[in-house]
Amino acid sequence: MSTRAVGAALERRAAWHYRLRGYRVLARNAWAGGHELDLVLRRGGRLVFAEVKGKGGDGYGPAEAMVGAEKQRRLRRAAEAWLAAHPDAAALEISFDVVAVEGRKLRRLPAAF
Repeated sequence: MSTRAVGAALERRAAWHYRLRGYRVLARNAWAGGHELDLVLRRGGRLVFAEVKGKGGDGYGPAEAMVGAEKQRRLRRAAEAWLAAHPDAAALEISFDVVAVEGRKLRRLPAAF
């Protein structure tokens, strides 16, 4: 399976996880501000930008460790551009989640940064 196919499968799994908890998926793989947002979700007055990371092995630490300072900066920039294109969402409470998938385990880190 290609890296892109694996990533798409992980994002589908994460989207399903959120949907089971009452979130509505507004966008998947949305490009904004020159960067990609894996998932944009909404539940009530809360808007979540979720970054999905997966790992197949145990090396190099946990999956969420792959979302460092530079990746966070890019995600914030993309979120700002997405919000500029969707002014109706500007009044919502914004948060950034990281969804770490390691093997069969899915871990959601709400308000990760």
